[in-house]
Order: sequence, then C-alpha cells, then structure tokens
Amino acid sequence: MARLTTPEGPEIAYELNGSGPALVLIHGITESRRTWDPLVPPLAADHTVLAVDLPGHGESSEPPSYDLPVLAGAVASAVQALDLHDPLVIGHSLGGVVATLYGGMAPARGVINIDQSLALGDFKAALAQLEPALRGDEASFQAAIAVVFDALNGALPAAERDRVAGTRTIRQDLVLAIWEPVLSSSQEDLEALVRSFAGQVKVPYLALFGGEPGPSYAEWLVELIDGATVEAWPDLGHYPHLIEPERFVARVRSFEASLSPS
Repeated sequence: MARLTTPEGPEIAYELNGSGPALVLIHGITESRRTWDPLVPPLAADHTVLAVDLPGHGESSEPPSYDLPVLAGAVASAVQALDLHDPLVIGHSLGGVVATLYGGMAPARGVINIDQSLALGDFKAALAQLEPALRGDEASFQAAIAVVFDALNGALPAAERDRVAGTRTIRQDLVLAIWEPVLSSSQEDLEALVRSFAGQVKVPYLALFGGEPGPSYAEWLVELIDGATVEAWPDLGHYPHLIEPERFVARVRSFEASLSPS
C-alpha cells in the first residue's frame, strides 16, 4: 500500500499491480480497495491495475467534502500522479457513479459501472422509509444500514459476505454526507444532476447489473450516454463480479477488445 496527496485535498491510499494497459478499480460506499482482492491477480496478469481507497474510506484521509466531483477528481488526480494513461475505469456501487463522473471529466478508454443505477430518483424512493432511522441515533442508523447491506448481498456465498463486510467501515457521518444530495433533492433535481454528468461521458460505457435494472432503464441510459450497453446477469444481486469472478474478468477483456484504439 502507498499513499499520495491529491490537489482535491485528501491523501489517497492505493495499490498498483501488474503491467500493461491501465485499469482503475473503484469500490462502493463504506468499503475499500480490499473489496477487489479476488479480482486483482487475474486482471493484473495483463494490466496495470490501480485499486484505490476513495477519500474518507479505507486508509485514505477525509476530503473537504463528499461531493461526487471531489471523489472523482481525487481518483483522476491519483491516475495522473502515477503517470497512467487512458485507463479503463471500473466502479462498483458508489464507485460506479464515481467512474461515470471520471469518464466525463478525465481521459479514459472506457467505463464499466457494476450494479449502480443512475436513476437516482428511484434510489431516493427506496431510501424514503429508512431515512428517519438513517438520520437517527447510532443504534437506529446501524440497524437501518444493516437492512440496506443485507438486501444487497444477493447470491454472495457466506464466506464472501464476511470478507466484504470486513472491508467496510460504517460511519453515519460518511454515509449521510454521500447520500445527502439524494435524500434532500427533488426527483427533478436528481434527474438534472445525473444528466449534467452522464451527458459528459463520450467513451464506451458498460452498465453491468446482477439483476434486471428495470424495463425502460436501458433505453433511458442510452439516451443519456450515447452507445451505452446495459447487461444483466440475473439473480446474482449487487456483487455479480465477486460471485462470478472468472466470468467478470472475461467480460472485462471482451469489452476492452471492443474499444477503439486510443
């Protein structure tokens, strides 16, 4: 593990493995780069793999804010400081949103978003019943966030559930800071927010879900991100890449093979 200081303020913890075309791995909320551990060796066989701890997560320091452009900017600054070029950026959950912003603000050869819908208005509706508990005392918050994570586990085997849980540092201040724009914004404002950053993505984009994202989602996403591909691996849940790692690595390589030379 190494660290570097970014212009955005936080010190970013990271690991760099392998050699070849650059590939960046971005984890989900409260997790860390350790979530990707099973996938790093096969990906690093033919890539330079950068796995980062997002600001305020893992071993990275606190950012001045948890605004999405700050998180994405810190990752982009780390890529630039390490002299990596046109990476394929892969993000899971919150990391999928960060990867999407990255694809619109910094050079990249493609983006893979794992199981993170950009329909943030739907996410707001899903959180509505839990919001009072999420904003309550520590015990109420922990009970509510446990409901969220339990629902996300899907088909993860028990041992892998325990491993992923061990990568999390669950803090109420962090979760609320990241989710505040969703909790406090109107449906219309969330739609405008998504359009403002997704519309900037001009690179090939794969949205990979562990279940069906909704009957009209693919059409909606392609309207936002020209040429985006939406793919569902049914019945796997929120961690399809960890449930079927060999299939995921093969999908990364097939997606990469479809990209135009940079």
